[in-house]
Amino acid sequence: MTEEITIRPVLREDFPAWKVLWDGYNAFYGREGKTALPAEITQMTWARFFDAYEPVHALVAESAGKLLGLTHFLFHRSTIELGPACYLQDLFTVDAARGKGVGRALIGAVYERAAMAGSKRVYWQTHETNAVAMRLYDKVAEKSGFVVYRKAM
Repeated sequence: MTEEITIRPVLREDFPAWKVLWDGYNAFYGREGKTALPAEITQMTWARFFDAYEPVHALVAESAGKLLGLTHFLFHRSTIELGPACYLQDLFTVDAARGKGVGRALIGAVYERAAMAGSKRVYWQTHETNAVAMRLYDKVAEKSGFVVYRKAM
């Protein structure tokens, strides 16, 4: 990228551009068409970013006035630490920005905010088939060795 990348909190006026990124992120994970997230979830997710009582935060990567990526993260209590843990829930960049430092910059910005909040760790998960992202993740973090289990309710 020849343009400088700025990482900043999402703004209310970013909704249309953020929504394009959000839809791309969800499509990447197969949440589109019949399996798309209901609009209510998208609207609630967006609203949480601007609610001071919510632990959910959003950052965007911007260059030349265009949003190139997003990350959403949240803080929660932990049974093994006194300070909050930071869970990086979502990370997405447009195809044209991949491999150009945008994802790394977004992760770095989450690290900075986690440190400021007193968190001693940031963690996340990705799908085992997300090999492109894992090449970056292997450089900026270490695999925990944990396997994720879940049950739909």
